[in-house]
Amino acid sequence: MRVLVTGHLGYLGTVAVPVLSARGHDVAGLDAGLFAECRLGPPASSPAREHLVDLRDVGPSVCDGVDAVVHLAALSNDPLGSLDATLTHEINVDATLRLARLARDAGVKRFVFSSSCSIYGTAGGDTLVTEDAPMRPVTPYAASKVRAEDGLHALADGDFSPVSLRNATAYGWSPRLRLDVVVNDLVTRALLTGEVRVLSDGSPWRPVVHAEDIASVVAEILVAPRDLVHDAVFNVGFSSENYRVLELAEIVASVVEGSRVVVTGETGPDPRSYRVDFSRLARAFPALAPTWDVRRGSRDLLERLREYGIRSADRPRFTRLAWLTALRDAGRLTESLRWTADETS
Repeated sequence: MRVLVTGHLGYLGTVAVPVLSARGHDVAGLDAGLFAECRLGPPASSPAREHLVDLRDVGPSVCDGVDAVVHLAALSNDPLGSLDATLTHEINVDATLRLARLARDAGVKRFVFSSSCSIYGTAGGDTLVTEDAPMRPVTPYAASKVRAEDGLHALADGDFSPVSLRNATAYGWSPRLRLDVVVNDLVTRALLTGEVRVLSDGSPWRPVVHAEDIASVVAEILVAPRDLVHDAVFNVGFSSENYRVLELAEIVASVVEGSRVVVTGETGPDPRSYRVDFSRLARAFPALAPTWDVRRGSRDLLERLREYGIRSADRPRFTRLAWLTALRDAGRLTESLRWTADETS
């Protein structure tokens, strides 16, 4: 297939592009480049064709000749989404649905949307939540994913098949690292400080999934029979990878020698707690199995961080909100998160 991957210079996109290319797809990328500098280690592989453009400014030609779109671009976590709720809606909802309409009009058959299990928000308790569970988003980011899913459902027709992938919290190595996701944060803090610091009380449930396993699911969705995935929603993860935050911390402490768990509780109980049922994905794709678990993924991440020399001073570059704030404060980005004229000239 000819596949357009949006957000190809981001945390997940940098992992997904080589996975899809290795499976024989002709991959093009689309990205505003906001996180292009957020790299650790050797250069990441990029597709041969790149559209370096803000998602809000995309024209119809980007979808010419494209068979499928993998849409990863977004303001991509809860703190970042709270930076400006209106801006979050503009990018994560309005620009997403505009791209989907352009794709549908251009004859694109499949639109794979990166949603999030965070839409379950305050599900709480030990009960597994399925794709049919009530959505209880507690942040602008999570709410934007609900609205985008609704809009994609309305666009589905006999020729255009949107698929929403509600990813568990991603973790693991990527050349464009993120340290504002729970496992990556815990591993890095343990390495740099000797403490696996938990700011909540550690009780919330948090399903996690390795970035490479998300990419593998995307690859399967792209080539699946239409009837299996048309206008479908899947929780993306594996039943073995539901953990309480304190359990994640204890695993990380066992991996990072000499570190210890410190529960500060300074942020109080986290209302975002959800234990997720992934059986729909398992039934649809019985051959899918996790390549990574938290222990192995944490160990791999630790080795990469040591190899490439992570420093405490690097943390803002790999924390989305801190990085974008720094770009704005330096006059490189406008308040609406667009590159200034000096950056684009």
